[in-house]
Amino acid sequence: MLAYLIRRLWQMVPTLLGVVLLVFALFKGFGADPAVLLAGQNATQAQIAAIRQELGLDQPWWFQLGIFLKQIITFDWGKSWATGETVAHLFATRLPATLTVMTPMFVLDALLAIPLALAVARVRGSLTDRVLMVVTTVALSISFLVYVIVGQYLFGYQLGWFPVQGWSDSVWTNLTTYVPLPVLLVVLVGLSPQTRLYRSFFLDELGQDYVRTARAKGLSEGAVFYRHVLRNAMIPILTNIGMALPGIFIGSFLIEVFFSIPGLGREVLLAVNRSDYPVIQATTVYLAVLTMLINLGTDLLYKVVDPRVVLK
Repeated sequence: MLAYLIRRLWQMVPTLLGVVLLVFALFKGFGADPAVLLAGQNATQAQIAAIRQELGLDQPWWFQLGIFLKQIITFDWGKSWATGETVAHLFATRLPATLTVMTPMFVLDALLAIPLALAVARVRGSLTDRVLMVVTTVALSISFLVYVIVGQYLFGYQLGWFPVQGWSDSVWTNLTTYVPLPVLLVVLVGLSPQTRLYRSFFLDELGQDYVRTARAKGLSEGAVFYRHVLRNAMIPILTNIGMALPGIFIGSFLIEVFFSIPGLGREVLLAVNRSDYPVIQATTVYLAVLTMLINLGTDLLYKVVDPRVVLK
């Protein structure tokens, strides 16, 4: 296990280097001139040249690449061009709000979808199964924006159960007051596709020979499902959760905008609108690292869920 972990971490280095080179090339080749953006519309050529010199943009590309690599290694991305705030401080102050919203989304999505899909698979072909499949199909065809608008109108304005917008410095207040509505809407949106997908995983396992053997040995349906089917279906389920986790992180960006949550996602979207390169570059690289670590964690969980899995 340790050798596999070290090997995978080592393999991340060239992958991350490729991401870094791609990000550098995209911003260098296709992005606007940062000096012109920072100087503003009324700046003189001398002012633009001074900013370009200050940022090192008058240096050759390989020198600028060295600066970029140094920023990644030292975690020092400099200051935001739009606000003057250091990127490290921006991440440190905005990330907790993002995690406060994203963590309940991720946990509830997994905890609700798996047992629901397992329960539906057990009654395959029944009226309950058919009704649930129709409901999930209809839910899938509705845009997420409709969920947000209807949810805010119904639960916020009409029923008054949750505030539509707001945030505080207290984690408990946020979790009990401001987070429930966005989490509820995201879980409602994500539950339908996850339930349908996990149901198909369970149904695939139910058609395997070992299930017929287990039933022939006299095992109860509960034992067959929870001891055999669930265990074997967890491999593709973990794969799907691992692939979806970065998407949930990015999806929380939109939630932060809709509900005015002062998280990292809203800051990133503002950075994109402002062409705030340091913030965008740091977010891109960190998301790439996060995705690779999630993939590694998913592979390790395969071994935990099913000891027969051999990590090579």
